Amino acid sequence: MDKFNWDRSDLPEGFMFGTATSSYQIEGHGFGGAGRTHWDDFAATPGNVVRAENGLKACDHYHRYAEDLDLVAAAGLDAYRFSVSWARVMPEGRGAINQEGLDFYDRLTDAMLERDLKPCATLYHWELPSPLADLGGWRNGDIANWFGDFTDVIMGKIGDRMHSVAPINEPWCVGWLSHMLGHHAPGLRDIRATARAMHHVLLAHGTAIDRMRALGLSNLGGVFNFEYPHPADDTPEAMEAAAVYDEYYNQFFLSGIFKGEYPARVLKAFELHLPKGWQDDFKTIQTPLDWVGLNYYTCKRIAPNDDPWPSHQEVDGPLPKTKMGWEIYPDGLHHFLTRTKDVYTGDLPLLVTENGMANADIIQNGQVNDPERIAYVDVHMKAVQRAIADGAPVEGYFLWSLMDNYEWALGYEKRFGAVHVDFDTLTRTPKASYYALQDALRR
Repeated sequence: MDKFNWDRSDLPEGFMFGTATSSYQIEGHGFGGAGRTHWDDFAATPGNVVRAENGLKACDHYHRYAEDLDLVAAAGLDAYRFSVSWARVMPEGRGAINQEGLDFYDRLTDAMLERDLKPCATLYHWELPSPLADLGGWRNGDIANWFGDFTDVIMGKIGDRMHSVAPINEPWCVGWLSHMLGHHAPGLRDIRATARAMHHVLLAHGTAIDRMRALGLSNLGGVFNFEYPHPADDTPEAMEAAAVYDEYYNQFFLSGIFKGEYPARVLKAFELHLPKGWQDDFKTIQTPLDWVGLNYYTCKRIAPNDDPWPSHQEVDGPLPKTKMGWEIYPDGLHHFLTRTKDVYTGDLPLLVTENGMANADIIQNGQVNDPERIAYVDVHMKAVQRAIADGAPVEGYFLWSLMDNYEWALGYEKRFGAVHVDFDTLTRTPKASYYALQDALRR
């Protein structure tokens, strides 16, 4: 069996190992009284999602959560990072509460604790209730208070048992990918919508932190995604294009929270479109955090072009790639862990909250051999160890993902899991990477 070239003894004492999932990707949104989301609407629109697949059944984690948490515990992991569905808890996004949804997360929390798993919650992983999308969704400044009210409801129920909570997973995806590039729900391509969505995501984040502090919760953080931007060549134009990419992708949200300002290149393009009085929101946006999570997968090659701002495009790169077409570049993880500490967070604990790869995982003779994933995690864990040696206060690592699931616009064809899921029978089969992880954590 392929093994990892590290074990627990190579990391600081107390270093936390976990795995991550998200509600819409695994639960099955067609169960338990969940309301409609903008992902259901996006998937029902021709051309948006591979084979128009949706999350109505997904992995049926809603009914199989005990079996799934048994797998987390049997791997020897310490923590489980999960998300809650706004529309499952409040089908209209506001007002009426779906007791079935609250009860599900109550059972799920207790099931984690019964298995000695630390519950690490995310309040929002992209499935906005459709009635709120009808009101403008993330473009509407009222969403910060709608999100705060949802936070009160769900954390009023399970907050007392959480190890940690973060409001919004990957704000860049909620703002830019979904409103500028149109690749995720709501599928817009509109710079004004993007500027407002990115600002309101931060306002909602700060509002949720405030609401949870008022409930007496602690160990509250933020989770951000990062991609290392290589200039496509060494021309000043390519360098500038990569710098623009770095500002709107990797620095916009951290800068808002930790500096109370937006990066200059982005602000120059966004200022015309931001809501009136946006500067006044930094008081809420800058609500202090207890930790910061980094989601990291890949790097990109950025070349200038003649399009309107941001005036660049991605071009192909030379490194080995995952099945997402993403280059494998662990040095980027080291870069972001150290830069985040040096520029933004100082001594605040850092966690790698997502890292993993899509692979062509096939069952043969009842087994799934995925040496590529073992190698991928290995080189990224080495990058984490280098960052720690260089002074970054990294306190945990979460593998994305526990199991194969609904990969958003790519449907069910990209497999990120340590556990294989047959999407017809829903049978779970741990892969070689799962057993390698189990071995490393027990060694």
